[in-house]
Amino acid sequence: MFSYILKRLLWTIPSLFGITILVFSMVHLAPGDPAIAILGDKANKQSVMELRAQLGLNKPLYVQYYIYMKNIAHGDFGRSANSNEKVMSEFKDRFPATAELAIVAMIFAIILGMGAGILSAIKRYSIFDYAGMVTALAGVSMPVFWLGLVLIYFFSVKLGWLPVSGRLGYEFDIEHITGFYLIDSLLTDNIPAFWDALKHLILPAIALGTIPMAIIARMTRSSMIEVMKEEYIKTARAKGCSRFQVIFIHGLRNAMMPIITIIGLMLGSLFAGAVLTETTFSWPGIGKWLVQAVYQRDFPVIQSTTLIIAVIFIIVNFVVDLLYAFINPKIRLS
Repeated sequence: MFSYILKRLLWTIPSLFGITILVFSMVHLAPGDPAIAILGDKANKQSVMELRAQLGLNKPLYVQYYIYMKNIAHGDFGRSANSNEKVMSEFKDRFPATAELAIVAMIFAIILGMGAGILSAIKRYSIFDYAGMVTALAGVSMPVFWLGLVLIYFFSVKLGWLPVSGRLGYEFDIEHITGFYLIDSLLTDNIPAFWDALKHLILPAIALGTIPMAIIARMTRSSMIEVMKEEYIKTARAKGCSRFQVIFIHGLRNAMMPIITIIGLMLGSLFAGAVLTETTFSWPGIGKWLVQAVYQRDFPVIQSTTLIIAVIFIIVNFVVDLLYAFINPKIRLS
């Protein structure tokens, strides 16, 4: 088992190195001058040159990349070109909002996705199957920003049931302990703030979790259909196992590997999808912050945030690989 973990860890090194090159190249080769973006189009040439020298943009790209990697190795992700605050400090302030949104969206996607997939598999070619798969197809096809606007229009503007944007109402104040509003409100016994934070989470979580939910539903259905054809399922039925035992203990357990793969990939992609969701709902997370940095040509913020999101994605996939080994011992033996 140790050799399997070590092997998977070593494979992450070239992935991380490749990501740093890709992120650095894409940001620096994009059109536009960050110095002009910061100072404005009417800034004089001397001011622009001085700011470029201050930001290190007048050096060759390979020198900039060397400095960039050297700083990262020391845990220094630089300072924002606009606020002059440490990027890591600003990231830590905004990350809990994105993480809370992503976790709630994934819980929503897993519960509804797996539930719909299992129901479609055991009620194959029924009205439940067709309805579930049509809904899954619609969920995959709808862009996040469009779905977000539709949800805001119906549930916020027309019905007035849920807030339009933001993370918490102005009349509430939560003591920051973990940065997760749902947890912090419960820890401080602030139940009204908890319900308000939950109401603010519902629409963005649904918008962000709809695509993963649809993909999980389709994968669960196909995986369960394949498993339910196996001989050990017939044996379990012949032994007199209950319907619940056949479906969830013998069936779902053996169908989980491809489902876990999809869940792992979707969890990583939620941080990327949060960019559109947070912009649509004015959610104060790293997605909205990253969009602002792109408009302002804030290189340190763009590079560091993209790199950290990529690292999170790699960590999630590494955990999924470990779950493979626990679920199926044949994998670690091979």
